[in-house]
Amino acid sequence: MASNGSDVLAPARPTVAARPVIGVTTYLERATSGVWDTRAAFLQHVYLDAVLEAGGIPVLLPPQPCADDQARTVLGRLDGLVIAGGADVDPALYGQRAHPRTGAPRTDRDAWEEALLRVALDDGTPVLGICRGAQVLDVALGGGLVQHLPDVVGDDRYQPSPGRFGTVDVAIVPGSRLARILGPGPVAVPVHHHQAIGGLGAGLHVTGRCADGTVQAVELDDHPFCLAVQWHPEEQTEDRRLLAALVDAARAGARTTASRPPGTPSAAGTTSPGVTIPAAGTTSPGGETPAARTPSTEDPGPHPGREEPA
Repeated sequence: MASNGSDVLAPARPTVAARPVIGVTTYLERATSGVWDTRAAFLQHVYLDAVLEAGGIPVLLPPQPCADDQARTVLGRLDGLVIAGGADVDPALYGQRAHPRTGAPRTDRDAWEEALLRVALDDGTPVLGICRGAQVLDVALGGGLVQHLPDVVGDDRYQPSPGRFGTVDVAIVPGSRLARILGPGPVAVPVHHHQAIGGLGAGLHVTGRCADGTVQAVELDDHPFCLAVQWHPEEQTEDRRLLAALVDAARAGARTTASRPPGTPSAAGTTSPGVTIPAAGTTSPGGETPAARTPSTEDPGPHPGREEPA
């Protein structure tokens, strides 16, 4: 039967009842599979399980060319974003020389995740950072990292051994988004990191930390949902509240998008001028590189982005 064009289905954002689509960033590493030894995009399956169990549909986002228009196209098809755990962030991005224990940088992943964050913070896409993801968010906003926590806390409590998570207690700031999700705390969480947030990026505030002062959670002002934790909630199979909160925020965003006329910007789709991430390789009006962007004045604790020995 001939069509008059009225039955053509245009692509549409998810309906209110649909599962929101959550992009999850991945590794791009050398791997072997059968007879092949090649670079591959991969991610531990537990991240996918966590998103599925929280009510979302996970989509993998491996490192790729990172122009903002490409990142915007990708995020335009998604309802939420997880910046997953992984390798150390390149210390050159926050103005430090590499500590002897800092891993080789994955500059392609650093650039891709910053491009995704730049767009997500601009258009209001819900974001959850996990471990490395918290550090990427902080650095992207002009903060700095402690490159090797044992130099500060005196032991390996945050990364006890390869392939094994430690457990630490995290105190939660009352009234924070994190407190609304997890309750007043403290909460026992799985950790595996030798670095941590030092100086805070612009617009971030600490909402969870350990007794020794190590930052374990940050949130971003002036954004519908931007939360990052230093621990690994994907490993907490008995507690999906953090992932569920991201999925709920993504579902609410999809509902808002579906109800707007085409071409109408989101009311939550902007951030304050103080938390905009400049494009990679640009300079501020004062000539500073992105690594020198003005950080938050909030005290991050006992290790405020200190220079680590080379």
